[in-house]
Amino acid sequence: MIDRLALANFLRRRRAQLNPPDVGLPPGGRRRTPGLRRDEVALLAGMSNDYYTRLEQARGANPSETIVASLARALRCDDDARDHLFRLAGFVAPARPNRRRIRPGVMSLVEHLGDVPVCIATDLHEVLWLNDLAETVLGMDLDRHAGLARNYTWRCFTDPGVRGRFAGDDWPRYAAVQVNDLRAACARNAGGGDTAYADQLVTDLRSRSREFRELWDRHEVAVRLSEDKRMVHPRVGHLALTCEIITPEPGLKVIAYFPTAGTDARDKLDALRVGAGHRVTA
Repeated sequence: MIDRLALANFLRRRRAQLNPPDVGLPPGGRRRTPGLRRDEVALLAGMSNDYYTRLEQARGANPSETIVASLARALRCDDDARDHLFRLAGFVAPARPNRRRIRPGVMSLVEHLGDVPVCIATDLHEVLWLNDLAETVLGMDLDRHAGLARNYTWRCFTDPGVRGRFAGDDWPRYAAVQVNDLRAACARNAGGGDTAYADQLVTDLRSRSREFRELWDRHEVAVRLSEDKRMVHPRVGHLALTCEIITPEPGLKVIAYFPTAGTDARDKLDALRVGAGHRVTA
């Protein structure tokens, strides 16, 4: 349902935050109040001044999705403000574009974690970046793969080399955790920019792996934020790791594998780091 009063208030406040030069208009001399005039917003949005005025006064006909999109552009809304505007007008926010770019600040963060395995992935488990220690521990090499082969869950269920990095008796539990988290991510992305990727991923995994298909058909959902896991590396044997997941922005997550307290994992990770470089570009 449209929230007329909140919508009117949002439009007025947003208009007051913008100056003519912000939207490519001449300054226009002194103004009685800060911000754009109503007729300027109406011009930018391609609608009549009378219609826009009625919206700010919480009266008149309900705006269409096209009108709301035009207002979002005219008022220079970022993704979050645009989504809020659509909800106030009674609509589902449009799908956001696929997020594949890693912000410099996130890269600076992970580069300070060079003594532990770290990777950056989408919430659908597509790995975008990993440091050399993560590549060594997880058994993944992004430089040699593209498409679904860069997805960690896909590799876990289709690549014996990646699946073999888990202790045998720990795999059933981890497999269920991974599938449950993926199902939650697919639900969050339904109708969004990553829908096609999610559909392709699940369809391909169901056709390739009976184990994945059985787990997927349970319809269990659980978001993974932290967990203990036992990895196996051919050089150092068992690694007890505590996985922590940080979400720097919607659709993106940083996954760090810390040595579990009270184990020898720290010494083993240090041994694996010998001679390893550190990735600095995504």
